[in-house]
Amino acid sequence: MKLRQKVIFLAITPLILALCTIALFVRHQAITLAQQQRDTIQQAYLASKEAELKHYVDLATRAVAHLADSGKRDQATLDEAKRILSTLSYGDDGYFFVYDFQGNSLMHPRQPELVGRNLWEMRDVNGEPTIQRLLARARSGGGLQRYIWAKPSTNKSAPKLGYVVPMENWGWMLGTGIYLDDVDAALAKIDAQQSRNIQGTMLWIAVLAIVSALVVASSGLALNISELRVADAKLKVLTQRVVESQEQERARLSRDLHDGISQWLVSIKLQIEAGVIRLGGDAAQQIKARASFEHTAAQLNDVLGEVRRISHNLRPAILDDLGLAAALDHLAHEATQNSALPVRFLARGSTDGLPDVANTVLFRIAQEALTNIERHAGARQVEITLAREHNSVTLTIADDGAGFDAASVDIHPKRGIGLRNMLERLDAIGGQLAITSSAAGTSVHASAPLPPTTSRS
Repeated sequence: MKLRQKVIFLAITPLILALCTIALFVRHQAITLAQQQRDTIQQAYLASKEAELKHYVDLATRAVAHLADSGKRDQATLDEAKRILSTLSYGDDGYFFVYDFQGNSLMHPRQPELVGRNLWEMRDVNGEPTIQRLLARARSGGGLQRYIWAKPSTNKSAPKLGYVVPMENWGWMLGTGIYLDDVDAALAKIDAQQSRNIQGTMLWIAVLAIVSALVVASSGLALNISELRVADAKLKVLTQRVVESQEQERARLSRDLHDGISQWLVSIKLQIEAGVIRLGGDAAQQIKARASFEHTAAQLNDVLGEVRRISHNLRPAILDDLGLAAALDHLAHEATQNSALPVRFLARGSTDGLPDVANTVLFRIAQEALTNIERHAGARQVEITLAREHNSVTLTIADDGAGFDAASVDIHPKRGIGLRNMLERLDAIGGQLAITSSAAGTSVHASAPLPPTTSRS
């Protein structure tokens, strides 16, 4: 997986996880709220039905109260009371029923075939004694009782909530009830609506997650394309700068060879030729030939020194032979001799384990810094410090010169090339560069990381 894909993946994954977590939390809360709402509606609905049943029974007892209060127990009075109660109905499945305390059905307008039968032993589909439980409720003063009974409109057994009261004067149990399957159907509709609402909410969250992921992916892709273009532009500039640096270095070497060594070698060649001719002359000419050869030898020493200087600038041999500290110390002595600017070098700790490429980078940074100080700083003294820390080696070049505005130099297109070279060299090895400058002087801090095994030791 490429870096840009990893970035997009790491950006989208937390978003998707967060939205999934939110979705699960919302779903849990919605289900909990729906269940609470269902229970509340069920309780309120049943409470209203319970109150309604009580009112129905109260109306029925008032309808026959004049007969019950008369104290008559003759058959005509009882038949009149049953006739009145049988006419009281509310809907297809709302009716009143009458039983005596022995379990005999005395009045049932929807199921007349039960009238006159003893239903004491009747049991529902669950094996519960229906009439016995209703009579027990009536004997205890009356109240609500749940049971299962055949629904007249469908002729199928359904749960029923009944309300019964005793009529002590006649030894009756008067009651009515509502079938709860209607309540269950209403609650089922509520459950279905709530389920659709939850599914709709989850669908919106899913759409939001998809849209958000697409937006993040598109933004990441656009950012990657933009960064890729910027990186390509920087790479082109860097490539051009590398080519220019190579050409400048070649031009410098060409000038050094042509203006210095080449001229000296031509002079030495002419002097050797002249000396060879004088050797064939008299004693005076031979003496001049000797002096010419001695001068030629001196010039050869100068040529060797110039060759060593060029070689040292290209790659100091002391850096490979004795290490970074010795190379920096030698660089400080050379700078002191060549520019008459006191340069002091201090080393704290060993740099063993620092990679060769890091040694070269730090040495080149020291060279670049001393060149800048000599050209621009107007300093009176310079101090170079090489210190080993826990997991890195830090090179510090400090001077007491005039200082400069590092920010303005960094953004200037034709200035700060040396500083950019320092930064690019350190970036290549994972190091860091820090520059502080003021009227009191400038400090360049270059830090190169040590390998893990070396830093732990």
